[in-house]
Amino acid sequence: MSEQILKACKELIDDAKVGCADLVFKEICLETLSRARNVLPDKQFNQLVAYTAEKMKDKISFEVQPELTIQG
Repeated sequence: MSEQILKACKELIDDAKVGCADLVFKEICLETLSRARNVLPDKQFNQLVAYTAEKMKDKISFEVQPELTIQG
């Protein structure tokens, strides 16, 4: 059961990463982690924390990339 919950949490994080603005994405991450803490064993919760941290880094690095321009 906890594997299914962990998978669902990861899917929520992935969906939020794709479809939300940065502030909303962070809020969803924090809310998901807060709720997951109550239902996941420590090992899986720590996996989710690491997964979420990686997705947050990906989101940040994606947003700060300079726009590509064609100079001709």
